[in-house]
Amino acid sequence: PVGPWQGSIHPLEAGALRDEKAKVIRALRPITAEFLEHSIVLGQYSAGQIGSEPAVSYLEEAKVSRDSRTATYAALKVEIDNWRWSGVPIYIRSGKRMQETISVITIDFKPVPHHAFPAAATENWQPNRMVMNIQPDMGIRLRFQAKKPGLEMKLSPVDMTFDYKQAYPSGLPEGYETLLLDCMQGDQTLFMRADQVEAAWEIVMPALTAWKENGNANFPNYNAGTNGPEAGEALIARDGYSWLMIPFNEKL
Repeated sequence: PVGPWQGSIHPLEAGALRDEKAKVIRALRPITAEFLEHSIVLGQYSAGQIGSEPAVSYLEEAKVSRDSRTATYAALKVEIDNWRWSGVPIYIRSGKRMQETISVITIDFKPVPHHAFPAAATENWQPNRMVMNIQPDMGIRLRFQAKKPGLEMKLSPVDMTFDYKQAYPSGLPEGYETLLLDCMQGDQTLFMRADQVEAAWEIVMPALTAWKENGNANFPNYNAGTNGPEAGEALIARDGYSWLMIPFNEKL
């Protein structure tokens, strides 16, 4: 395709995309002792129930040491020191044996210093939000404020939804189908490059080392089938936010 990159590397070429991914990892703010104290929560699950099925504790799993301090949950707040993302807090949470298996990216848009509409017009003012669902249902939802029908000026949040399955009902390839095809075609776009892996390990190793040497031993600290330890909820609540675990077919 013709574009401003003519005569140079195309921005969607595998090498260019992997360069940008490596730049983001290298721009992550280094982990310090203060970060470990205030911006990261680790956890390990105990026995519980997932759906209607009982689930054993991690320490009761096969081939797991009964005094293991391996984390099965992590929540952290990170910042990226570059011009695009400076000042934007990024919250990441991942865990095993949680309430449901879901991958989602949520973006809360920053409020502006002033509102175009009077405060009396907003019944339930909420920040505009974009939610990108990755699995199990793929799609994008955009929440914004809309005027309610009628003669009065009343605003309320509404959702605009793109459902991948509904738009393309013919079916989608499984994730590994795509990767196997990429392998056969020599397309490296979706694969981690060695320098990306090394940069990522350089970021997390201080946290892992400090945890191994000084971390407390209050494991397990959340039940299987829940959304993780209470400290993980407190981590994001301190900044006035909350984790979103909303099925794709429900309103934001």
